[in-house]
Amino acid sequence: MNGNQGGCLCGRLRYEVANPPIRTTICHCRFCQRATGSAYLVEPMFALSDLSLTGGTPRTYTHVSKGSGKQVHVHFCDTCGTKLFLTFERFPDVAGIYAGTFDDPNWFDLEPKTTKHIFLGVAQRGTVIPPHVNTFTEHATRNDGTAETPRVFDAPRIIGGD
Repeated sequence: MNGNQGGCLCGRLRYEVANPPIRTTICHCRFCQRATGSAYLVEPMFALSDLSLTGGTPRTYTHVSKGSGKQVHVHFCDTCGTKLFLTFERFPDVAGIYAGTFDDPNWFDLEPKTTKHIFLGVAQRGTVIPPHVNTFTEHATRNDGTAETPRVFDAPRIIGGD
């Protein structure tokens, strides 16, 4: 199988993406912490047109973001519960894939120029942020679409270690 394919735990749902990610967002918000049961979500972002379902049809849970007030759609397997990808009212042309659902979650690069960490203001203590990557206390853009100014660390930074 190619690295650009993935699926759920039980194998009922399968997908593939046609191109490398546009960018990768590593999100530390409370929604992503709860959704993953972990410290953050590694979320490669793809043009929605590059994502194809190759097996099964996911169920969708719609959540209203506390930050933007916009809908976030979580696409998941109703048999095993695996969350596969997100689509967004705020960003209608992209899908964010839960990176751990790829057959090879290392098939794409996490390069500083195309990776960002968001919502560091609520990141779990002890989380290590790599150097030379754009970081944001909250989201990278305001609700009106204005870009926030990133903070870039010269050395690894430990959240709660300041």
